[in-house]
Amino acid sequence: MSSQNMDADKVPDGWMQNIRTCSLARWLTGQCGRWGLQGRSLTVMVPYIWLLVLFLAPFLIVFKISFSEIRIAIPPYAPLYEMVESTYLQITLNMANYQRLFTDALYVNSYLSSLKIALVSTVLTLLVGYPIAYGMARAPKTWRLPLLMLVILPFWTSFLIRVYAWIGILKPEGFLNMFLMWVGVIDDPLIMLHTDIAVYIGIVYSYLPFMILPLYSSLEKMDHSLLEAASDLGCPPHQAFWKVTFPLSLPGVIAGCFLVFIPAVGEFVIPDLLGGSSTLMIGKTLWAEFFNNRDWPLASAAAVILLLMLVVPIVWFQKIQSRRNALGE
Repeated sequence: MSSQNMDADKVPDGWMQNIRTCSLARWLTGQCGRWGLQGRSLTVMVPYIWLLVLFLAPFLIVFKISFSEIRIAIPPYAPLYEMVESTYLQITLNMANYQRLFTDALYVNSYLSSLKIALVSTVLTLLVGYPIAYGMARAPKTWRLPLLMLVILPFWTSFLIRVYAWIGILKPEGFLNMFLMWVGVIDDPLIMLHTDIAVYIGIVYSYLPFMILPLYSSLEKMDHSLLEAASDLGCPPHQAFWKVTFPLSLPGVIAGCFLVFIPAVGEFVIPDLLGGSSTLMIGKTLWAEFFNNRDWPLASAAAVILLLMLVVPIVWFQKIQSRRNALGE
């Protein structure tokens, strides 16, 4: 008996016939029976593969470097494992990097300052973005698309150029000071550039669309007859807003706050260009450790701690939401 016949005998009944008669396209879309991949499975696999290649793999590399020791070499860190006398494998884990993060005031203050600036910026972005999203959702349908395009329009310009533009606006001889002096509000230029105020302005301006878009999506789907029913029952407009509109828009509020808070914590460009030397953020500290001090292990440890600070609360919040939804059902 030939090897081909022997291999065919080991194959389940009907499988070889499926292979002969089924095209690749039909097999990938799950039209070739139980041996083909379902289209739904392929659709789900794509984002997981994306996260595996572009998130998990780089994170594991950074995580490995965080346990290394700094060296004056290329790359500037010691290998995590190496062969000793070609007989056994020696693994060296350096925990001093993580210990230094919790004992050095520079890194502790950088984390706390980043959380504070990101939290304040998120609240300010919500206060500015909610009325804009509410007005867009209540506008006539013919105006909604142009208003939505105006919100997205800043993305057509480079992020770096938009941040540089704020330098020209906020500097002592900039447009804002000249305008305030022209209208008589101030007599002398205000010092706004290279302060925390400039950082707040830059973050709110840059991430405002990320707050408006999910808010608009939630508010636009709201049934306005609920507000009419509340009015018929004697509920004033401001109470109807807090009892009807705002609770229904909470998914958009939560999504917008996450989209602003998470990137704001690790922001580097805005505090570097608009903030001063006293503006401490973990993004600037990471940059200094990577490129100035060439301490890749310590910077990798700081990046791992930053990621855990952001991921753990999100996972915890999602579990709470899942339990609430299960109890509600």
